[in-house]
Amino acid sequence: MNVTPGSCTAEMPYGYQPRMRALYIATELVIAVLAIIGNFLVCLAVSRNKELRTVTNYFLVSLSVADILVGLVAIPCAVLTDLGRPHHDLPLCLVLLSILMVLTQSSILSLVAVAAERYMAILLPFQYQRVMSPRNAQLALLVTWGLGAISGTVPLMDWKRQPANSDYCIFTCVVDMNYMVYFNFFCCLVVPLVAMLVIYGHIFLTVRHQLRRIAVARGTAKDPRAGTDDIGSSFAEGTTGGGADIVTGRQARDEVGKCEGEVRAGEEVESGIGSLIETETTTAFTKPGFRITSAGSAPADPPPRESNEAKSNRRTRQEMRKATSLFLVLFLFMVCWMPIHLINCVLLFCPQCDVPMSLTLAAILLSHANSALNPILYAYRMRSFRYTLIGMWRGMWSVRPKRQ
Repeated sequence: MNVTPGSCTAEMPYGYQPRMRALYIATELVIAVLAIIGNFLVCLAVSRNKELRTVTNYFLVSLSVADILVGLVAIPCAVLTDLGRPHHDLPLCLVLLSILMVLTQSSILSLVAVAAERYMAILLPFQYQRVMSPRNAQLALLVTWGLGAISGTVPLMDWKRQPANSDYCIFTCVVDMNYMVYFNFFCCLVVPLVAMLVIYGHIFLTVRHQLRRIAVARGTAKDPRAGTDDIGSSFAEGTTGGGADIVTGRQARDEVGKCEGEVRAGEEVESGIGSLIETETTTAFTKPGFRITSAGSAPADPPPRESNEAKSNRRTRQEMRKATSLFLVLFLFMVCWMPIHLINCVLLFCPQCDVPMSLTLAAILLSHANSALNPILYAYRMRSFRYTLIGMWRGMWSVRPKRQ
């Protein structure tokens, strides 16, 4: 696949078979159609279901809009550049090649915003409502798209320094690999990915510790005379080593109250503008006007059907499920985009290495396929999206009036 400056002038540098090119273009078109339809349904679900209009889902809608634009604009541009078009027009060529990079950066920053929002909702519930207001969410969306546009159009800002002898609009002919590797990959992809992995890792460890505290405190509150062996056996599956602290019954009850108070704080916050991805379970016990009580004290208005201990445990596990679903979105993005960036690293650091054209095309298709796979992940992992889409599908067939 390696392209030398001289090979970009006389003829198409990619001398692969027409059959391979036809298969590549056909696959790109299928991915584009699936990306447009799937992400449009995600946006439609959020617009139809008021309970889905939350801060988290606003960022997911931003990600869906970027994926729709990938299908509408970026993939057609990729097909054109695959054919070497436009000829002898370097500025227009750079515009076409920069579109996908802009959308990629916007997607990355949207995922960063989702991770930050989840961090605030789970670990800083008292500050959540003040920081993650709808206005601040809209501002964050503008910032993500603005930074994405700036970082993705860097080649356009210095287009006069691009090789002027590139007659064909081929990516490796007109885009500097130093920009793609050092700036686009290391700075704009690796750094945000590492930051998000740290955020989700902290969330998982904190929620896991919270569940262990509730389990230990609950078991000790029921049997104050229980020893370390009984306590350790109650949560042996969730520990990585070490024993449990021995607490008295009064301390255990205080511990349960403290844990429940923290969890109820998250419930109070999210009853207004927080994330309600799992709508069916969240709205069942997130009630307006629920008063937060001090640690260890009795709740002002206990729920009639579910104890506070069960509710707090259920709530914490639900937050873990939300974070896991969003982490899978991040993991899928990383898996789909990492191969093409690694190929760019090979082209820069090992110019004499020969990268097969079939491998490069497969990596390009995998990166574009991420836009079509996200809606499937939403429908599979997030019940509220799944139930809303099923309801919309059933409504299409039941809306017709019956003739008498």
